[in-house]
Amino acid sequence: MRKPQPDSPTKRKLLAAAQNLMLAKGFTATTVDDVCESARLTKGSFFHYFETKEALGKAVLDRYVSTMFQAIQDAPFLKKDDPLQRIYGYVDFLIEMSRNPAKQSGCLLGTFSQELSDTHPGIRKTCAQHFARWAEALRLDIASAKAKHAGRKRWDPAALAEHIIIVVEGSLILARANQNYGVVERNLKQLKQYMNGLFGR
Repeated sequence: MRKPQPDSPTKRKLLAAAQNLMLAKGFTATTVDDVCESARLTKGSFFHYFETKEALGKAVLDRYVSTMFQAIQDAPFLKKDDPLQRIYGYVDFLIEMSRNPAKQSGCLLGTFSQELSDTHPGIRKTCAQHFARWAEALRLDIASAKAKHAGRKRWDPAALAEHIIIVVEGSLILARANQNYGVVERNLKQLKQYMNGLFGR
């Protein structure tokens, strides 16, 4: 049997189709047939790369998160020397993304966490790992910014990192419920005001 290529064009088409469908209607409502039809590929092609739908879900989630982290790594704010400006730049970056209609499809990491945590422990664990990676990346810059600008203040950089994630994910839930992504920008601006108080700005 021919060994699947790890990054073949066929696999990329399946992942892209699955991501779009799962962002739109969730994991459970997206069938293997849906993915194959959207990618214009056969079930044989699907099972050549993925043993199960759950294996596809994990791969889609990893692809989605990797793309999001790469977009952050390429963003200009990350080149700023002051860690506090990198944190504020990150929030501004999220605000700009929320204004882009092409990005207004929610967060697959948050969607999977809510939908699958009780039924798919493997995907739940993957979600937890990605959230931990996200929080740690934020914590490192927050801790540096606190040391530089608010060293005597008694608050926890790790807690602020988690709070930022909570604001982002919660805002996306509200935005989808109300079909209004202005909610995201409003809450992120409120977050910046809260951070101003923490850093004495």
